[in-house]
Amino acid sequence: MDFKNFVTLILILAVAFIPLLFGSRNKVRIFPKLKYFIPAIIFSGAIFLIWDNRFSQIGIWTYNPEYLSGKEILNLPWERWLYYLIISWVSLFVYEWVKIKFGELKYDNVSLAICLVLFVLFGLVAFFSRQKLYSFFTFFLLAIYFGYTIFRNRFKSHLTSFYISFLILLIPYFILSVILVKLPVISYNSQYTLQFRLLQLPLENLVGFFLLHFINTTITEYLAERRFY
Repeated sequence: MDFKNFVTLILILAVAFIPLLFGSRNKVRIFPKLKYFIPAIIFSGAIFLIWDNRFSQIGIWTYNPEYLSGKEILNLPWERWLYYLIISWVSLFVYEWVKIKFGELKYDNVSLAICLVLFVLFGLVAFFSRQKLYSFFTFFLLAIYFGYTIFRNRFKSHLTSFYISFLILLIPYFILSVILVKLPVISYNSQYTLQFRLLQLPLENLVGFFLLHFINTTITEYLAERRFY
């Protein structure tokens, strides 16, 4: 087995060390929330792995075996399972850190207004991209979950922290995703996308990450506020 077969694994594990950049005091304050991270990560991971499996089967994207170990779990490279686990874990950690560092920033009404604009935008893109399966599914699923959460109005007080954490997370996520596309570890079929790319990375990937982060944070807050355990 060549070194190239471990490149994807090394890149994903590198992202896992991002929480080490934060102070130990912040880690201690975040630790009690870990029990709420797990259900959120499992739920979002299940959705995205099913999605990933189906889309790879029909050729929306393909994986390059030269950059993978060759081991699979339910027809997906095991690195892909690790990818969703680590991305979700790091995302939730950064989100909780933002709440600690910027907790006093509360722009609930502004954030809600942004949500309403985005909800309409996501819905319109989903409607006009009906012939592009990756685009339609990504924007449609986001519009449904996003709209459901907004109109129930139970996440309003957390929206500011969500947006700040998302903007912070975009940097490492974008760098990792661009590297994976440029190697290429993963290749996308432009027939199924809007063909709007940033350094070869489809826009749908960033939108998908927005959805992943949103699912993780909303579930974590739901569990934390109700203290089921």
